[in-house]
Amino acid sequence: MTRDDGLSGRPDVEVGASFKARKLRFRSKPKSNVQFDGRTRVRSDERVEDVELETDSVSERRNLPDEVEPGVTYRNVEVGWAAQARARMPGEETDKEEEE
Repeated sequence: MTRDDGLSGRPDVEVGASFKARKLRFRSKPKSNVQFDGRTRVRSDERVEDVELETDSVSERRNLPDEVEPGVTYRNVEVGWAAQARARMPGEETDKEEEE
């Protein structure tokens, strides 16, 4: 499920999950939220630098609408989800900036 249109280049890290169900029914409308903390530090032999993280998440669904309804039975459902991150060193240009 790699998709990198939300990042300025290919992700350095990608974590994902997927599931399938013959039948799926929700008792109530689900609440979901995805958040990323976009900073970290990198140490090299010469120095320690703050690094900006570009993050994105993506999901793909089959036989399941973006907004599900409580009490409705969905059949032959497949869902895939991935979180992606790319580290940008200070002063590094993005692929999108280089194209301009």
